[in-house]
Amino acid sequence: MGIGTTEEHQALADSVRGLATRTTEHAALAGQGILGLHLPEGCGGQGYGLLELCVALEALGERRVPGPYLPAVLTSATLTWPGPAHPTGGAVGGASLIAGLADGSMTAAVALTAVLPAGGGDPGRVLALGSPEADLFLLPVDGRGWAVLDRADVAAEPADGVDLDRPLCSVAARAVPADRVLGEVPVRELAAVLLGADACGVAAWAVRTAAGHAKVREQFGRPIGQFQGVKHRVAAALVTLEQARAAVWDAARALDTAPGDGLGDEVRPAADVAGGGLGDEVKLAVAVAGVLGTEAAVRCAADAIQVLGGIGYTFEHDAHRYYRRALSDRMLAGDPGPWAEEVAGLAVAGVRRAMEPDLPEEAAAVRDVIRAEAESLRAEEPPARLGRFAREGWIMPYLSRPWGRDASPLEQVIIHQEFRDLERPNLGIAAWAVPSIVRYGTREQQERFLPKTFTGEIVWCQLFSEPGAGSDLAGLATKATRVEGGWSLTGQKIWTSLAQYAHWGICLARTSPEKAKHNGITYFLVDMASPGVTVRPLKEINGDEVFNEVFLDDVFVPDDLVVGAVDEGWRVARDTLSHERVALGDSWGPGSQHTDMAELIATLPPVRQSQREQAGRLWAEGQAISALGLRVTLSKLSDSRADAATASSVRKLLGMRHAQAISEFCWSLAPASRHWNRMILATRAFTIGGGTTEVQLNIIAERALGLPRDP
Repeated sequence: MGIGTTEEHQALADSVRGLATRTTEHAALAGQGILGLHLPEGCGGQGYGLLELCVALEALGERRVPGPYLPAVLTSATLTWPGPAHPTGGAVGGASLIAGLADGSMTAAVALTAVLPAGGGDPGRVLALGSPEADLFLLPVDGRGWAVLDRADVAAEPADGVDLDRPLCSVAARAVPADRVLGEVPVRELAAVLLGADACGVAAWAVRTAAGHAKVREQFGRPIGQFQGVKHRVAAALVTLEQARAAVWDAARALDTAPGDGLGDEVRPAADVAGGGLGDEVKLAVAVAGVLGTEAAVRCAADAIQVLGGIGYTFEHDAHRYYRRALSDRMLAGDPGPWAEEVAGLAVAGVRRAMEPDLPEEAAAVRDVIRAEAESLRAEEPPARLGRFAREGWIMPYLSRPWGRDASPLEQVIIHQEFRDLERPNLGIAAWAVPSIVRYGTREQQERFLPKTFTGEIVWCQLFSEPGAGSDLAGLATKATRVEGGWSLTGQKIWTSLAQYAHWGICLARTSPEKAKHNGITYFLVDMASPGVTVRPLKEINGDEVFNEVFLDDVFVPDDLVVGAVDEGWRVARDTLSHERVALGDSWGPGSQHTDMAELIATLPPVRQSQREQAGRLWAEGQAISALGLRVTLSKLSDSRADAATASSVRKLLGMRHAQAISEFCWSLAPASRHWNRMILATRAFTIGGGTTEVQLNIIAERALGLPRDP
């Protein structure tokens, strides 16, 4: 998807990639307006925001474009924050500096790693991104925030760096004129986001290159992409990339919407904007990007070298240059550890990042209608309200009428927002079964089962997994034999959640064993009270009995309880599984979220630095998972035909691992807690149920990256 989620963002990214393929000249980037995307039109810019700049930076990072573009846009972004902030007076006015950076006639260098004393003499040197021949130098000044200095005000020399395509210099200030002091502006935060966008481009190249090599490189008589170790490494890299994209995207949009971000046309003196800081919610979003953004590029580039093998370690391939760029981005943005500590401090203090989509203008009229319906439902007594939920299609509003409301993505978002306090019923397994019955079932089946399912009168279970066919669902052995008026089912199912309470089950059985593996399977609706159905609860690791074994011994199922065509049940099952994986991706289990972790830490004595850092990393992961969900929503709002399957698989994989990590960490802090004693055991199931971690990695590798299937 890239950092941008809209068609306009995709078009921008494609345009920048195309330009970077033809030329990497700094003047060409400026001539196409890329250096001024985020700047006010009155200062020679395009009038967009930091998010659009990040879209362009990701595209440039994919091509590893050399030159001074990144310090130039970072400096101009600083000069237009907030109000915009810029130096005035002196030989060069603030607007001229900004315009010069936008049109490419001026270059900049930015120091991010140390603070310069404000006085004269020999203050020592700091490392800066950019050439010692740059026109402007953005430097931290002890006790006075930041200053933008001319070349004549500094002593700059070339410095060695790991990145071969982008110069570094060591800088010392000779003088810091008062009219060049910007005050407290969020240079560090802007740098983390912009460098994170560049890093996402590096990571995207690494993932694409590793996947492409794995498809064609053969060892032991087959493509290395068929080997699960390689396949999983590349898929995990894509997951890391998507998590970083979500974090950088959210931070950029947070900065764009920060109060007083000042991306307007007015030019004001620096004194008017001293102390132009960020709100805590924006700080949290940026710090999350600081944890995840540049680190992703280092991991993905290293994985690409590993997949490429020996050639990746030589100058014969560009992989080492991308790895060098990734290391440089991470060094400049700052070690993820301190960013993680900042995340933890904000989260424990109660700061929360709201993940709400920006809706189009037409949403207001839609909201008025839905809000009126919600108010009407609030006035009902609970039993009457439940009946209306079912009759009026509010439980699964995206379904077609009469079972849903044919709700568009926009309507679904607004319904979710307006119905938050109305406690619509949780359908459990039925949430996966109902859409398949709506899509493939007969009218009689729909009318028989769906109304009572919506009101909770019918509870469902899923009779899919078998002892010999867990994640390999198509390997099932339960057989269905044709008998008069229907079918006789015989076999064993396992890991069947809540089967001891279910009235009906959705069941897969093999009706034509002579056909290919994925053919000859039929989808049945089984009455759990039928003769021959035996349910045996299984005690789980935490002592609960949610899972069950189910034995089917010549269980009769009439013809009118076959969903879809005989022998074509795999198609129906895939529909069910798609809903299951999306649902599991949306919920990581009770008591296993980053917000619970923050609430726990707030009740404990101060934790160690290493624990604060670990907590911050875990919070960053959880917030990025939420951002991924919002990105899927926005993608659907932009294009209702958008395919969310890959993003859902990524969310599920991240979510189930995240739940386990949260439980393990919280238990380590509170080993005497009954709740966390329970959760550290219960979450072990999260990387198994609904498709194991390994199966999810296979799905991502094969469907999203096109790696070959294992024969």
